[in-house]
Amino acid sequence: MCGIVGYIGTRNSQDVLLEGLSRLEYRGYDSAGIAVMTKQGLEIRKAEGRLENLAGRLEGEPLTGEVGIGHTRWATHGKPSDENSHPHTDVTMKFSVVHNGIIENYLELKEELTAEGVEFRSETDTEVISHLIAREYQGDVVKAVQQAIRHLRGAFALGVLTEYEPDRLVAVRCASPLVIGIGEGENFIGSDIPAILQYTRRVYILNDNEMAVLTKDAVDLMTIEGNSISREMIVVDWDALTAEKGGYDHFMLKEINEQPKAYRDTMRGRLREGLSGVKLTELKVITPEVLREIRNVHIVACGTAYHAGLVGRSLIEHNVNIPVETDVASEYRYRKPIIKPDTLVIVVSQSGETADTLAALREAKRCGASVLAITNVVGSSVAREADDTIVTWAGPEIAVASTKAYTSQLIAFMLFSLYWAEQVESLSQEEIRHQLAAIEALPEQVELILSQEDQLKRVAEDMAKHNSLFFIGRGVDYAVSLEGSLKLKEISYIHSEAYPAGELKHGTLALIEEGVPVIALVTQPALIEKMISNMQEVTARGGRIFAIVDQAHKEQVAKTADEVFVLPTTLAHLSPALSVVPTQLIAYYASLALGHDVDKPRNLAKSVTVE
Repeated sequence: MCGIVGYIGTRNSQDVLLEGLSRLEYRGYDSAGIAVMTKQGLEIRKAEGRLENLAGRLEGEPLTGEVGIGHTRWATHGKPSDENSHPHTDVTMKFSVVHNGIIENYLELKEELTAEGVEFRSETDTEVISHLIAREYQGDVVKAVQQAIRHLRGAFALGVLTEYEPDRLVAVRCASPLVIGIGEGENFIGSDIPAILQYTRRVYILNDNEMAVLTKDAVDLMTIEGNSISREMIVVDWDALTAEKGGYDHFMLKEINEQPKAYRDTMRGRLREGLSGVKLTELKVITPEVLREIRNVHIVACGTAYHAGLVGRSLIEHNVNIPVETDVASEYRYRKPIIKPDTLVIVVSQSGETADTLAALREAKRCGASVLAITNVVGSSVAREADDTIVTWAGPEIAVASTKAYTSQLIAFMLFSLYWAEQVESLSQEEIRHQLAAIEALPEQVELILSQEDQLKRVAEDMAKHNSLFFIGRGVDYAVSLEGSLKLKEISYIHSEAYPAGELKHGTLALIEEGVPVIALVTQPALIEKMISNMQEVTARGGRIFAIVDQAHKEQVAKTADEVFVLPTTLAHLSPALSVVPTQLIAYYASLALGHDVDKPRNLAKSVTVE
């Protein structure tokens, strides 16, 4: 997601900013811009699209100055455009801000500022920050920033310049990463180390609720209240590519480990105070009144997104008590589905450009259905053409095999199903609060799973010795089995199949022979006894079972399985957000053991834009 670069020193800042932003392109973005302190004052250049568009504009209109800030934007509030690109300014063009993150209360702040006579130029949440700083300024930009951020709720990293104090650059971190680079007669800020690695390897890492004030010769670190702090300087010994990966060996492993943050980001701003309900202010067309008239749901997607849809079906049926069908998008139109005006079609796509999913969306619209999109890309075709969109704030996914995008889709389905349940009163307020508390606990529980990756690595390395293996599960465990199997075959090229455990006697037991690995997902209390019976059928034929099991049933399952991996306790229908994580790590380490290119598996592309 968005990238920040800042510079203060003796070089021409335009060159430093462009170079730094180019080092952040791997994060994904849809526009870029820079602000430079020139002899004429604060000047800004911005451009929608790739960084080369901005570079082209600067060739004709260069900026010269030794202090500046730059940004690559991944749209969340407002479509990709020149106007919505960062940096943003106040009315007088004397203050400039770049921002990563989400300002949850920006609408109420915007209303407040508009009432005071402020005219907004963009649709973004960021612009309110520049106006707040200008309002609070009384001769000290640091104090103005401190006063302004007291009004903000959400997650943000900021770089701030003002024409009134051209020899200072202010940086702030509140739940969104920011690093400070230390040079000789120059200093830097960056949202990630690659942005500044060409110029310095000495960095400070800001913690939450900390800020830095940079001049060309010094860096002062302090809390957002203004209390001075000391921090040990880190010397980075990574190469540039490793730095882009945050120190991980592969983007896929980095993205698996980013899932707790992706969960939190997708929840942020959508949970009511006291967990009393869900806020989905982005739903403008699919209103509560529309939802009350819906009589059936079609969930349409491809690949991993389809597997998320299977879990989504279970969540909506569980919470809303309405019939749901799931379809692979490439088949949807050709079976002539019965689509009526009281049908809600939910299309799911990480990229928002999946050709088959787009075609299904258009067919649903042609038939008069309401269409809701769940996607990770604001401004994508799916987002533009759907009636409403729930954005999953997973950030860009670089590895071809999807991990955090899939699990963020699960969070989106969880929140939407509870929002809908509240509108139709299919659940009590007490039950909604109970489920939201469990959802809020998921990020920390995923962190616990990630801390146990050594066991999963060992299991994966053993499985990599086999040519074929199987996943089994019941209920939502079967949906997760499908995703786990897909992930394994995508990147390890091991033959893998997933089956509903109850189907074993209907033919699939013929595939089980001595030593064949079987991964059993066992998280549904109502189905434990049946799953154990299915596992016993496998072991009786020589199969070796690795079980992923919930905490409450580990001892019961361990009597049949050869080895178990124990998950933290959550509600049964929310378990896919946890149980899929071990399967991701097994796929990753199996691929690694076989020497494959984890991030770029053969024959596959990240976004499928042809039918």
